[in-house]
Amino acid sequence: MGWVIARLQQPWVQRAIRAALAAGLSWQVAVLLPPLLSDYAYYAPLGAVIAVHPTIADSANAAWRSVFAMLMGFALAFGVYELTRQVPNALTIALIVALAVGIEQWRRVLRDQASWVSFAAVLMITVGAGEPGPYVLRYAGLTLLGAAIGVLVTAVLFPPLQLTTAVDRISAARALLAGHLETMATALRSGRVPEPDQWNARRKDLDRALERMRAAEVVVERARRANPRARRWQGAAASIREQSRALDRVAVLIDDLTTLVVEFQPHRRGLDRVDDGTGWVVADALDGLAGVVRIPYHATDTEPDERDRAIDAAVSAAGRLTALLRDSAIGDDEGFFALGAVAVGMHRSLHVLEAHLRWPQPA
Repeated sequence: MGWVIARLQQPWVQRAIRAALAAGLSWQVAVLLPPLLSDYAYYAPLGAVIAVHPTIADSANAAWRSVFAMLMGFALAFGVYELTRQVPNALTIALIVALAVGIEQWRRVLRDQASWVSFAAVLMITVGAGEPGPYVLRYAGLTLLGAAIGVLVTAVLFPPLQLTTAVDRISAARALLAGHLETMATALRSGRVPEPDQWNARRKDLDRALERMRAAEVVVERARRANPRARRWQGAAASIREQSRALDRVAVLIDDLTTLVVEFQPHRRGLDRVDDGTGWVVADALDGLAGVVRIPYHATDTEPDERDRAIDAAVSAAGRLTALLRDSAIGDDEGFFALGAVAVGMHRSLHVLEAHLRWPQPA
């Protein structure tokens, strides 16, 4: 049973169920219409599938834009056909397609449904030219009927908020961001910090994960529009937005921080006299920050938990890094300022992550 519930929470499974139900319902409704329409009932499931999208707002937009694009294609094909009756059919079709593709550039209105203009135009000239009026009624009318049923099913049958996808992508970005920090910490301890070109290649996976996370957050925001479940899940959606934006800000800070370490390598610029070496101090700070990134929430409000321990380790490491800067005498300005920027980035990242000591250690 748990496996079934987990699968039902997957957006693609929910969309498959909605699309199948909408297609079946639209067919059943279409076959009950007068013969002029019921003989072509298969157009209704097409409209239903077109209209079933991840969000209610997207479903409604896809429905009307698709039908509008089809009507434009039909009108274009009929008009050009009537004006070029004496022209060979091949040239007429070529002209219709060229004009249709031009109309498809009206992306501000047609958006992703623009390709229906040329599709409908070709259908009209090849299939419906003999009976343009009835053909438009059958095709556009039944497609609109199916699309309306698709939107209705999307709104009624577990209307999606896309929370599962967003949570998964935030978790993936969080894991990669923490791994990014831990990799740099390990490199510092071994004394083998990668060259800038090598490090840039390693950042690509993180950049892709962050892009997917941002896209998922946008989808969640769109899914809340006209959604009857939006109020019930308002807290979860707000949490996703906060997590995504916090991780995004931290990712920028961490990117600057690690880039400074890679480019300037301040741990090799005369500060290695302190403790076990500056590289180890910076590595401890990065490891501490990684621990906080990995644990976004407290498990309890009554006693210290894993997040408290991670915060304590990170704050202590940041304090050692700050003390190192205060007590150091160094002639290399670039290395010193780079290390200072690393320390500032560390403290700012902890602030964005709301990493505050809830249970301060006694003095």
